[in-house]
This record gives sequence, structure tokens and C-alpha cells, in this order.
Amino acid sequence: MSEPIPQPSENQLAGWREWLSLPDLDIPRIKAKLDTGARTSALHAIGLEEFEQAGTRWVRFTVHPRQRSERSAVQVESEVLDWRDITSSNGQQQRRPVIVTNISMFGHAWPIELTLSNRTSLGFRMLLGREALRNRIVVDSGRSYMAGRPARRSARHSSQ
Repeated sequence: MSEPIPQPSENQLAGWREWLSLPDLDIPRIKAKLDTGARTSALHAIGLEEFEQAGTRWVRFTVHPRQRSERSAVQVESEVLDWRDITSSNGQQQRRPVIVTNISMFGHAWPIELTLSNRTSLGFRMLLGREALRNRIVVDSGRSYMAGRPARRSARHSSQ
């Protein structure tokens, strides 16, 4: 029997942008915009390829977790929970695959639903919507990185 996932207490205060990890997807850190105006969370994914495994629908895709960079690509395979029509902030509808994965922030982890779409032209590779925040996180729109920042690498090794 697996151990229960530690849950953050209600009303954990977070900034409008935070670093988090997606341990099930082997993404140790990704900067996310916490968006209470968006119902569903979204992850930057390219090269979506649907396939069947053991009678269930799966999707294979690539994630570039660093903004404005295609280095450090992560190849992911995940079971598809659903396909949903999502209306973007500019009013366009797109049919997207939905997966379930754990996120980790503030030393806690919990499962969320993530839609997959190409977010290359957008400011953040991940959007954390209100369903993922509900009963866990309160967003202070005037603050950032309350969960901490990753250690900086030396200037010659960093392009972030």
C-alpha cells in the first residue's frame, strides 16, 4: 500500500508566479503562472502523439520546461483521462488531451488535471488554474516565488 501524498493545509499563500515540480513527468522544476481566472491547468506540450496501451488511450509528447528555451527537453508518456474543448483567454476553442499528474509545491504534492497544448507563444510553459488551487492555495497577486526559487547557476552556464 502506498503512503498518502502530503497535502498542503488550506490557505497556503502563493504568489502569482511560482516554481513547482511535476515529479511523475520527471520535470524537477517549471515556472508556472497561478491563474484564478483559468478553470483548468495547462502544460506546454509539443509533438502530441496518441496511442493505445493495454486497451487505454495514452499520449506521448515533449515538454520544454524552461521559458524561451528548447534545451532540456523531457519526453513524456501519460494515460489520457479525457479530451476536452477548452476556450482560451482570446476566445478560441481547442480540443486538448487531459492527463492527471502530481504537482509538488511548498513541500507538498497533490494530483491535478492538466490539459496539453503548445504554449510556445505564451509567457509561461505552465498555467495552474483554479481547480488545482481550490482548497489548497490562495494567490497574492502582488507577490512572486513564495515557494522559493531554484538555485541560480553561474552566468556562463545559465541562459534562463
